Amino acid sequence: MEVPDIQYTRSGDVAIAYQVVGDGPVDVVWFRGMAGDLLSTWDQSLIVRHASGLAVLSRLLMLDKRGTGLSDRVREAPTLETRMDDVRAVMDAAGSERAVLWSGHEGSRTALLFAATYPERTAGLVLLEPSVRGTGSTDYPWAPNEEEWRRRLASVREGWGQRTFFAELLREWAPSLADDDAFKQWFIGHMRRSLSPGAALSFFRTMKEADVSDILSSVGVPTLILCKPELRAEAEYVAARIPASEVAELPGLSGLFTWIDDEVHEQTMRETAQFLTSLGRPKEPDRVLATVLFTDIVGSTERSAELGNTAWRALLERHHALVRRRLGQFDGAEIDTAGDGFFAAFDGPRRAIECARALVQDMPSLGLEIRAGLHTGECELMGKKPSGIAVPIGARVAAEAQPGEVLVSSTVKDLVAGSEITFEDRGPHELKGVGEWRLYAVTEPS
Repeated sequence: MEVPDIQYTRSGDVAIAYQVVGDGPVDVVWFRGMAGDLLSTWDQSLIVRHASGLAVLSRLLMLDKRGTGLSDRVREAPTLETRMDDVRAVMDAAGSERAVLWSGHEGSRTALLFAATYPERTAGLVLLEPSVRGTGSTDYPWAPNEEEWRRRLASVREGWGQRTFFAELLREWAPSLADDDAFKQWFIGHMRRSLSPGAALSFFRTMKEADVSDILSSVGVPTLILCKPELRAEAEYVAARIPASEVAELPGLSGLFTWIDDEVHEQTMRETAQFLTSLGRPKEPDRVLATVLFTDIVGSTERSAELGNTAWRALLERHHALVRRRLGQFDGAEIDTAGDGFFAAFDGPRRAIECARALVQDMPSLGLEIRAGLHTGECELMGKKPSGIAVPIGARVAAEAQPGEVLVSSTVKDLVAGSEITFEDRGPHELKGVGEWRLYAVTEPS
């Protein structure tokens, strides 16, 4: 197969490298779980057969995520939201209105967040042994615990880039080829090109904290989960929370890669082909994942009485204009305005936090102070207005915020793992009518 040309598009200010292969009837976006380097991918015939197999079935879009391979290195650790933005940017550049996302392991978190946020652009998901939480818990025991993470991060910090480190990693990820000198040489070069030592450490830290388990029920697109038999329980955990999902076992899969063993590769392609064929005419989505923001002015009643009606109305107009300017800057949608409060929605939690933080900082210039609350959850679409349980949760979170504070639910915090945003734990709160939620205050950067 002729190696396709490298193309670039921009996701914000970051250049993202991608390739387009094949011209099949459906678009498939394949991105790797962790590392990736488009150029050295084509030097390994085993992984090329995975790409060529998908390209026979589809028009295949491949990309290097920000911070990896040929895409720009970035100062801040990429978050799930920014990587979701990268996928959308590549689809836009390639003229792909709707695609199946094919990913695995940690990459599944980005795919799941994309599908929940942009169901109208997601035809389906194929996920290989998806990991939805970085750190293990009572109900999700398959992820490493804190002590295991401490050892893993120390190992990455000390060893990433060294031949001996990658040789050990190869024995874990592809045991059948651990003693194959030619494959080992390719693997070491591929991993070195994929991630620098600093980028690798940032990635593993993000991987430890990122958690999409709360949003699984918001994924409404058909989903195929592939797994080895011994990891069926973890796959079933994910499938039980995604309404239109199915699990297919891959007997013989050892390590992480489906493209090493001939029989596993062939079954992977068969399962993918059957899944793509089964996709019917897409329905217009009636629910999406959104981050809702509620704000209100602190002490508005007293301030109104102090200023009088005319002056208060003039001040409110200036407040509203400032809020709307910030919503435009951070791609927020104004949903409703009730008195001195705003209800807005965003397609990404980080943008919502940055908007809320900017608004809190802006208000003293008007002689005002606000409180803000955010929650990310599934919203039903009533026209263009979101509704559903996520909306009252967001309003209740805002009601608990202190003057000048941006308060968020635990779901929001988990989805921005890896960003520079820091939080202070405010502990569990019983929110009227919506149960107990752990809340976090956004803290200012030091």
